[in-house]
Amino acid sequence: MSTNPKDVVDVNAGRRHFLIGLGVVAAGTAAGIYVMPQLLQASEGGAAGGKAPPPFDFKAHAFLNIASDDTITVTIGKSEMGQGIYTGLPMVLAEELDVNPARLKVEFAGVDKAFNHPSLPMQFTGGSSSSTTMYEPMRKVGATARAMLLAAAASEWKVDAATLRTDDGFVTDGSRRASYGSLAEAASKQPQPVTPALKDRKDFKYIGKPQKRLDNRMKVTGTATFGIDIDLPDMLIASVAHPPVHGGKVKSVDDSAARAVNGVVDVRQVPTGVAVYARHTWAALKGRDALKIQWDLGTGVAQSTNTMREQYRKLVRGDKGTVAKNFGDVDLALKTAAKTFDVEYELPYLAHACMEPINATARVGNGKCELWAGTQNQSQDASLIAAALGITPADVKINTVFLGGGFGRRASANSDFMVEAAQVANGVGKPVKMVWTREDDTQAGFFRPYSINRVRGGIDADGRPVALHHVVAGQSIFELSPLKPMMAKAGFDPTQVEGSMEIPYALPNHRVETHVTVEKVPVQFWRSVGHSGNGFISNGAIDELAALAGKDPYALRRDLLAGKPRHLAVLDKAATAAGWGKPLPAGHFHGIALQESFGSIVAEVVEASVADGKNVKVHRVTAAVDCGFAINPDQVVAQIQSAVIYGLSAALYGEITLEQGRIQQGNFDTYPVLRIEESPPIDVHIVETGGPLGGLGEPGLPPLAPALAGAIFAATGKRIRRLPLSVSLT
Repeated sequence: MSTNPKDVVDVNAGRRHFLIGLGVVAAGTAAGIYVMPQLLQASEGGAAGGKAPPPFDFKAHAFLNIASDDTITVTIGKSEMGQGIYTGLPMVLAEELDVNPARLKVEFAGVDKAFNHPSLPMQFTGGSSSSTTMYEPMRKVGATARAMLLAAAASEWKVDAATLRTDDGFVTDGSRRASYGSLAEAASKQPQPVTPALKDRKDFKYIGKPQKRLDNRMKVTGTATFGIDIDLPDMLIASVAHPPVHGGKVKSVDDSAARAVNGVVDVRQVPTGVAVYARHTWAALKGRDALKIQWDLGTGVAQSTNTMREQYRKLVRGDKGTVAKNFGDVDLALKTAAKTFDVEYELPYLAHACMEPINATARVGNGKCELWAGTQNQSQDASLIAAALGITPADVKINTVFLGGGFGRRASANSDFMVEAAQVANGVGKPVKMVWTREDDTQAGFFRPYSINRVRGGIDADGRPVALHHVVAGQSIFELSPLKPMMAKAGFDPTQVEGSMEIPYALPNHRVETHVTVEKVPVQFWRSVGHSGNGFISNGAIDELAALAGKDPYALRRDLLAGKPRHLAVLDKAATAAGWGKPLPAGHFHGIALQESFGSIVAEVVEASVADGKNVKVHRVTAAVDCGFAINPDQVVAQIQSAVIYGLSAALYGEITLEQGRIQQGNFDTYPVLRIEESPPIDVHIVETGGPLGGLGEPGLPPLAPALAGAIFAATGKRIRRLPLSVSLT
């Protein structure tokens, strides 16, 4: 793809291609504008053979297609997993194109460098970065197309383009108007503006105002296509028996009983275990159950949560770890402090528990592989699948569909289920849908890392915090990943310490250290990544300091945020909206926490009660968020509410444990999630302070657990330092 604005490429065979580059991100990435004029036919009077010519398409490669029938299609290179990017990105483009977002058709992109992340040479969805990285590019694509449409109308009407205006898909001079579709061919021949004029924010019609989600109707009516919905001609269903211990391998297999199951058509050993192929899912699962496999469990069988706990405790109490941050002199400050604490925080492995079970459909043959799946990591998937099959990435086609939840699970560092699906389909000669059960993913999938954390803090004689020291021991997401050289350039995994290393509170002495452990249990990004655990620890430490000084936790946060107006505005809004300091119903108590993550600042106040010292009920959550500005306020509210519920599930119940290498949890009976009747009212307040655009998919989660722990401390005097609460309060 050319990225030179002056490039014009002519291709023969009856079709002309006009290829122009459009710089879209200050960091230097580029996405092209691709304009395809109408197919030139053999005769001037019409199409060859007397047929009507095909519709003309005006494409802003690779994001926009305006057809002559006035269909406007926006292609997005991000995955929609419930976070609302299917609506958010198109409405940004629609703003500058000047068309109602409700009129847009949206499609998912294939694998293309045009959709790579600005900071990484990868096409993926994660890190709450979709809006922050694509806001300006999508605006520029829309503005470029609008300018070319105006120029086309001006040329046709013999007027100055400055005298024209646009209105919801039409160009008008007051007395005449032409639809975008009718101008598409002429627009394709207009020069492309290098720096198209963008609207002033005060002139926005759609951005900043509530918009209905473009995928609502299809999801409500069941017409949206998720990976689990894929149904191709002659397709087989496959279920893979995975080792019961991570790192295990097949020693031998007796598949005679499996092959006897009605509907089973084949059994094959694959790199990840033993695959059973059948005409339908039930037969595949019953056939898998009938397999008699002898496993080589390897060294993973020696792992257990109890032994890991003791090993990690020795690490955080022993030698100095890798220093991620060292400001001031923590040791001296703690030695001379008036009061100190030295405590331990424990965070469990967590499953992702996506609503849609893991699945992918693949068809392999003739040196090519095509997949249909909900994935967050398209370009990496293509590369790793190609390597596994011995083909080139260009011969791997990925059709992204809707994801029934992602939370990082569908962005694994080794593309586990995508590669497995390709390997399962390899040599079959038919498309194969590989389906995992809930138990498969809970026991053979990826997890948020387990960690033990030592936290020390101190105050002076006046109650002012003087030092905070955090030492974490746990697995690194990037340690065994091909991304390690890129993501751990400073000598440590930033996801281990994010949310602890860069806390906004003014502390004169602050040190953060890490110990990286290596286990057979695979770990992966989990919603809000390091912030999900370190937000709990950092906020817990502030609460510990407040208790040590006999101060109100909200008041201490205000003191420590002096000089941070954005943070103070968010903190104050949450506290005021929740009625902090005002009388609550009998037995109800408040806790508060604040976390900045992924470019957004979120504060939450939890109102909770505790019966019999252990039965926690959350009555209300009040949240305030500064995400720079709200592209779609409805989606801001939805994402904060979603994160609160997801975080509350983890805080109350979430825990993956091991005994002799085996995961002890399976379905939702042993790995519970929040029930509808348990979900509290969640009030969300948007605070705009003029800051830069921030992410939203993840920032609502980190403050939830520490705010809840603060409410429990206020109710019981018991400090929560181990999650989930179902363990701490037994």
